[in-house]
Amino acid sequence: MDSGLQALPPTVRKPGLHRLTGDLLVYLVLIALVWGAWWLSGQGLFEAGDDVGYWIGVAGAVMMVLLFTYPLRKRFRFTQHWGKAKWWFLAHMLLGVAGPVLILVHSTFQARSLNASAALYSMVIVALSGVVGRFIYSRVNRGLHGEQSSFRELQQRAGLHQREAHSRLAFAPGVEQRLLAFGARDLSHRPDLLACLNRVFWLPVQQWWTYRACVPELDEALTRLAERGGLDPKSHAKRRQLARKLVRGYLTAVVRVAQFTAYERLFSLWHVAHIPFVYLLVISSVVHVVAVHAY
Repeated sequence: MDSGLQALPPTVRKPGLHRLTGDLLVYLVLIALVWGAWWLSGQGLFEAGDDVGYWIGVAGAVMMVLLFTYPLRKRFRFTQHWGKAKWWFLAHMLLGVAGPVLILVHSTFQARSLNASAALYSMVIVALSGVVGRFIYSRVNRGLHGEQSSFRELQQRAGLHQREAHSRLAFAPGVEQRLLAFGARDLSHRPDLLACLNRVFWLPVQQWWTYRACVPELDEALTRLAERGGLDPKSHAKRRQLARKLVRGYLTAVVRVAQFTAYERLFSLWHVAHIPFVYLLVISSVVHVVAVHAY
């Protein structure tokens, strides 16, 4: 059993850890930037209408305009050879952060007219929508094939694949059955909105419950094996740790495959909702700029 458990690939042992750390870092940076903009705006160093505030607003507006180079780069054939798409997307994200932050600094977190209010609030909605879109996109970027391949590889290594004659968890049949039951679902069909939300929010809860139900039976079975085999406490603890990693990895792989199709569906719905706010932002920003220079 030890050799089978130790054969687990590193990607299964800590699934999604780097992605979670990266997400957390991104959101902490965003919070810090917004707080910094709010603090700077409260220092009374400038106002939206003076020279400093004006040029800060111009810089932010230019960055917001440059945001459109990324969708244009994707849409037109002749622009698709202008560098790698990932660098354009990175620039799109950076501009999508820096531009709104500068606009917030320019406005000093206040809207003194109707057109300014429309431009500011639509920008905030688009920026927040972009953060949500980035979160969803990061979860569909790998692709369903990659998630399914990792899941099948883990099934085969664990002996839980239908073609395998022997399971690494045969010593704990109850745990084996729980895992097979958890994975016995249609993971690849395109879900509706309610099913998407169920996979994103409820399925991880079911994963946790299933894992907590497996642990006592797993430990009990391992204890019986240790007593029959005369294992020392250190070897027994190592077996228990590897067995728990196997169970966690399997459950997480099931959830990741199920959630991929959910996030893919949510991304398409997000795109439909995001575009109208972008148009609203463009129109209100143009009206705001014209009004500022006209009066």
